[in-house]
Amino acid sequence: FAFSTGEKKRQTAARAGLRGKSLTMATLNPQVKAVEYAVRGPIVMKAGDLEREMQQGVKQPFAEVIRANIGDAHAMGQQPITFLRQVVALCCFPELMHSPAFPEDAKQRARRVLQDCGGHSVGSYSASQGVDCIRRDVADYITRRDRGVPSDWSDVYLTTGASDGIMSILKLLVSGQGPSRTGVMIPIPQYPLYSAAISELEAVQVNYYLDEANCWALDTEELQRAHRAAKQHCQPRVLCIINPGNPTGQVQSKKCIEEVLHFAHEENLFVMADEVYQDNVYSADCRFHSFKKVLFEMGPEYFNSVELVSFHSTSKGYTGECGFRGGYMEVLNMDPQVKAQLVKLLSVRLCPPVSGQAAMDVIVNPPREHEPSYAQFTKEKNTVLDSLAHKARLTEQILNSVPGIKCNPVQGAMYAFPQIYIPPAAVEEAESLSLAPDMFYCLKLLEETGICVVPGSGFGQRQGTYHFRMTILPSPDKLQILLQKLKEFHLHFLEEYSQAEPQMSSSNPEQPSHASKQPD
Repeated sequence: FAFSTGEKKRQTAARAGLRGKSLTMATLNPQVKAVEYAVRGPIVMKAGDLEREMQQGVKQPFAEVIRANIGDAHAMGQQPITFLRQVVALCCFPELMHSPAFPEDAKQRARRVLQDCGGHSVGSYSASQGVDCIRRDVADYITRRDRGVPSDWSDVYLTTGASDGIMSILKLLVSGQGPSRTGVMIPIPQYPLYSAAISELEAVQVNYYLDEANCWALDTEELQRAHRAAKQHCQPRVLCIINPGNPTGQVQSKKCIEEVLHFAHEENLFVMADEVYQDNVYSADCRFHSFKKVLFEMGPEYFNSVELVSFHSTSKGYTGECGFRGGYMEVLNMDPQVKAQLVKLLSVRLCPPVSGQAAMDVIVNPPREHEPSYAQFTKEKNTVLDSLAHKARLTEQILNSVPGIKCNPVQGAMYAFPQIYIPPAAVEEAESLSLAPDMFYCLKLLEETGICVVPGSGFGQRQGTYHFRMTILPSPDKLQILLQKLKEFHLHFLEEYSQAEPQMSSSNPEQPSHASKQPD
């Protein structure tokens, strides 16, 4: 009996083998194959391989892999904000309400959130738009941030990080075929979420280039050029802006935002404002201006007509709570019938994580001056932001001391995006390996130093220029080591590939200017 059972299993397996797989690369959705996401791409996979080899005793020319590829603050050693963790802990384990270790203002916020949860538990589903009291808190926060510009909580939708909201809005916007297919205007360089989403949705990517020579400013003449060219083969309907910038670290001036909104109004474009780094502004010459506030100040003709969605997240700012996957979007001037379709679309994914919604609530409803947690909260917040500002200056200073590297001021966000000179001999070797030159550079950097950064080709860049993106999140000591090792690597790289070539100055591409100030 045992033999016949085993034989039967073998026959079944053989039949299955002959039949083959239903899902193969040949039958896979082609839009999935088209998706690329450089931030977690081949370089990062190689970094993981090196870490596993080192754990198994394989010797490398470095002591550790330093992951400067992604804006994951806690993974790089940033400590959580105490008050946020207290509120979320209380929401997740309400028995802690009896503990004297937790301050009363944290308990009050947790009780309020739980009161709006089914069964008074964050383990229950919320409404698809999010927990009502948290949506109200978001609206109050926006009104305070924008100095009295009104926000209606019914326009606020809580999301699974900002990415979920961005994807949901793009799903609403993509339609048509051929020349009428939706075109989505995105900045180059861009955060690869946008190009990945556009590929997945079979929309048309419309690139507009940021002005590297002017500190990555957004130029409306370039917007007009891109829009004009795109109309030849698609219907541009969406304009995406990232401010402060990722990967470029710029903070757009109020005047620039006004010009962009005027352009969107004239061309009837739907505006998506990615503002997840709104708390991350380091340059004394810059400040964050929300697209909504600027739109309001442009008058009713604009404020009551331009369709605008803005996004925020728990993952960035001073909290860096990436794993909670909390976020929100505020939707302005959307057709009421379309708004109903948005709610339907959001209901398919049921709701964002309720613990992430609670984390978002702390960001928009932090301790007030009269509350017991205010002093500690303010100290921790300022410590994080002051450290990031110091590291932004340090990164710019050291990178600009290296021949063949030019880095614009890191005015905000969490990244530097320096332009690097790659000698022609290195470009030829990269092409012989079917690699982008900056991918080749970043792979060699990783293999020789253990530093993991992302090549600029994963974000987009002007032809003939090469960049990489690195975070400024490592601790100051580790960042100093990283930058020194990078400097030594780059000098050796230039020496290795430039020996038989003309002096670098004669072939070095035009570099960005170092204008650090934009008019407000």
